[in-house]
Amino acid sequence: MAGNANLHAANAGKNDEFYTQLPDIEKELKYYKQHFQGKVVLCNCDDPYESNFFKYFALNFNALGLKKLIATCYNGSPVSGNELLLDFGDTVDDPKKIAYKVEITEVTDVNGDGAVNLADVKYLMQNNKNIISILKENGDFRSKESIALLQQADIVVTNPPFSLFREYVAQLIKYDKKFLILGNMNAITYKEIFPLLKENRLWIGNGFNLSMVFRTTYPNKLEANRKYVISKGYNPDDNYVKTPAIAWYTNLDLQKRHEELILYKHYTPEEYPHYDNYDAINVDKVTDIPVDYDGIMGVPITFMDKYNPDQFEIIWQASGNTRASAPKEILTELKYRAHEADRGGCTIVHGERTYGRIFIRRKK
Repeated sequence: MAGNANLHAANAGKNDEFYTQLPDIEKELKYYKQHFQGKVVLCNCDDPYESNFFKYFALNFNALGLKKLIATCYNGSPVSGNELLLDFGDTVDDPKKIAYKVEITEVTDVNGDGAVNLADVKYLMQNNKNIISILKENGDFRSKESIALLQQADIVVTNPPFSLFREYVAQLIKYDKKFLILGNMNAITYKEIFPLLKENRLWIGNGFNLSMVFRTTYPNKLEANRKYVISKGYNPDDNYVKTPAIAWYTNLDLQKRHEELILYKHYTPEEYPHYDNYDAINVDKVTDIPVDYDGIMGVPITFMDKYNPDQFEIIWQASGNTRASAPKEILTELKYRAHEADRGGCTIVHGERTYGRIFIRRKK
């Protein structure tokens, strides 16, 4: 789709340099402050020259009560940053061409200006050789060196490479880490991600289906996109782009996850037809979920933004790979029957495919 052209172009070229803006980070992180006291936070896709995740946690180190902040850089960054112009001495001519890590265990008023702020972080990094160290490997989150840092961490917070989202999440699950990360909204339907949502091992954060402005490494040439970027106070000529359909993914508990969806509509066969190929009824809008239907319902994927595991049970999803990816017992429960129009498992109503659906059931 045209509005997502920047993300599609980046994926096609495996360009994963999308730099999240500080206001977007602050807007989401305010819902999780209680989780960070005494914790080691890892930002493992975050060059301190560019990363606003690093900047957020460095600025809020004391307010959050962090034990340690670790940030790692993947072979430096191609974006020219000016927030923290650090001095690596005579060891490296251009620090942006190498991979390194930063570890902070305290932030104090070291420069004596009466305030604890980013200037103190910069001072620490310029004057304490133990803060910065060059990595032996390339800083890829999959390297042995990076995995060792991951094992030290309590919580991982970052914007991982979009093209490697599945692999990145798999690693977090493997090492049983708490996390808060950004990804495309459609990752909900990935065969590697959806089972984690169903099993309540991962859920949607506060922000969902967002249009966000990222800084990238390629020019923004889309006129409508440029206008949106300007309306948000950024300069598209500095490679800022609008990217729609972005969501936060986490396994940190938050209040939103326990808010009950208020239901008010009542079931009628006319308004909620059965699918041609599943034993379930179709619900076109999340707000139209009937209050008095106890069977299986197919709801839009935007339901995941309102999902309360105490109120609903997730059965499975209906998409083009459902027939191939769903366990046989689930297909049996759903009484799936192939339909010439379903393309591998899409829901069909009166011979016509619907948009993607999540199969749910009310908990009694």
